[in-house]
Amino acid sequence: MRIEISIQHQTLTLFDDFGGVKARYRVSTAANGVGCEKDSGRTPLGGHIVRAKIGAGMPLNTVFVGRRPTGEILSPQLAAQYPKRDWILTRIMWLSGSEIGRNRLGNVDSMQRYIYIHGTPDSEPMGQPRSHGCVRMRNQDVVELFDLVDVGTSVVIAA
Repeated sequence: MRIEISIQHQTLTLFDDFGGVKARYRVSTAANGVGCEKDSGRTPLGGHIVRAKIGAGMPLNTVFVGRRPTGEILSPQLAAQYPKRDWILTRIMWLSGSEIGRNRLGNVDSMQRYIYIHGTPDSEPMGQPRSHGCVRMRNQDVVELFDLVDVGTSVVIAA
């Protein structure tokens, strides 16, 4: 299987081993556009792999900070309490770049930038670039994708 993320179309497509479309989801990539530089707040382009999967079996809307569940479940009250928080919810697929000098090592390392595919509040729009660099998905969608892919799955992010 492989994942292709289209910045232009704000979609994530999962292909099976024969090139057929297994699933397609609306996503939200970076509001700042594309770029691989550290602290840019941009979504990195190029080849990646799913380096780690975090959150298996956790309830929908589980809140993560530093890739660890906080014990909180997002609710309207919690969201109102922290209106500026960049919510990382439900599941995390941590990406590692596979192109040295483009998205791996040095000042452009996607893994060191903590670039994830992750869940976000259902109130956040999909199909619009609004993230801080990660690829945001609906919580139900990120659970489905998480269960379909393995660590090591190829991910290509294209403009």
